[in-house]
Amino acid sequence: MDWKEIYENRQCSAEEAVKLIKSGDRVAFSQMAGEPAVLVDAMVVNACSYRNVTISHMTTLGEGLYTHPEYKENFRWEGWFADYTTKECIIQGHGDFMPVYFHEMPRMMRNGLIPIDVFMVMVAPPDERGYCSMGVTVDYAYQGVKSGKVVLAEVNDQMPITYGETSIHVSELDKMVLTSHPLTELARPKIGPVEEAIGRNCATLIEDGSTIQLGIGAIPDALLSQLKNKKHLGIHSGMISDGVVDLVEAGVIDCSEKSIDKGKIVVAVLMGTKHLYDFINKNPMIEMRTADYVHSLNVISQNSKFVAINSCIQVDFMGQVVSDCMGVKQFSGVGGQMDFMRGATEALDGKGKAIIAMSSTAVKKDGTLISKIVPFIDYGAAITVSRYDVDYIVTEYGIASLKGKNLKDRARQLINIAHTDVREELKVAFKERFNAEF
Repeated sequence: MDWKEIYENRQCSAEEAVKLIKSGDRVAFSQMAGEPAVLVDAMVVNACSYRNVTISHMTTLGEGLYTHPEYKENFRWEGWFADYTTKECIIQGHGDFMPVYFHEMPRMMRNGLIPIDVFMVMVAPPDERGYCSMGVTVDYAYQGVKSGKVVLAEVNDQMPITYGETSIHVSELDKMVLTSHPLTELARPKIGPVEEAIGRNCATLIEDGSTIQLGIGAIPDALLSQLKNKKHLGIHSGMISDGVVDLVEAGVIDCSEKSIDKGKIVVAVLMGTKHLYDFINKNPMIEMRTADYVHSLNVISQNSKFVAINSCIQVDFMGQVVSDCMGVKQFSGVGGQMDFMRGATEALDGKGKAIIAMSSTAVKKDGTLISKIVPFIDYGAAITVSRYDVDYIVTEYGIASLKGKNLKDRARQLINIAHTDVREELKVAFKERFNAEF
């Protein structure tokens, strides 16, 4: 059958498409700006037709109504990354978090450890050969389409066309819902003096010709703003946003000295404003690859002068890093943090750096400041980065280089980059912890 016939015959409304979901299914969908919101909303509207449907994804920018208690007989969320929308259902007991390294996810879908009954995705309209681009999100989504027993697609004519592992033939899509709406945008974050100082400190660790991994948010954008005098930087990252575009347009990021994927910005997820979406559309410099490539330790370690920049919630005196929970409460997920940190420190050229960049304090609900550098991590918290993996910790007060340092020296360096208001208190804790003078 000609692809055009398939495309025409499989078009339907969102309400009709979600009728292919059955009770007991696991339904997964692509994340962030690539979330097929029209299909997700239709699924919730049709909730009375389902019992015990498991919903899985990473970050959602939608309302996440399927996590609300009134739908607990219909849906159970079992996700790979908690966020402000989904973490409440974990606390309430009708949702759960699955710890998983990002690089593992496509393989776990392929081998059935994460079985996918229905996968929902947003794509661009087909090209002249019948292939749809997955646009801004391929990470686990590309494999989700390949592994899903049923694939439902929202075909949005405003989805950017990207290159790499993004092409899905219409014959792989069981139902297609045609839509036209702008992608969800993530406004540029406000950069304050703390973020600016952190970015400035991180920038001192980045050499010309480095390949960088970083996320999205105020600290990554603050770092990017401090790199305008660097030369020939490259990007190999799970995610990027608008700040990268600024440096490409300024000639700072050209990927010319990358040891692999030369000339290409390699990325799995794109999230930002329309400026970013316009930049990536049909841009051959952007190479979208799945998580088992972008986050592969073997791939990352081949990048010369690789620098990984991530954030965290808490660091203790030994250098143990907590990034995805607050005590017993799940806050987010590990994402690609460990993939990139280990890839950087095992870089084949021996010049990799793994940076945890964070503000020295956090603000509690009552407005009081608490130190992120602590003698002991909070009760019930899970360690994301072990003391054996930690490399650099950066705050607005400076840089602590922990590799090759004993426990006392680590604690001393960390206290020296803690907030000035808590350093004396931490020095007292140091004496108690190590039975030694600071």
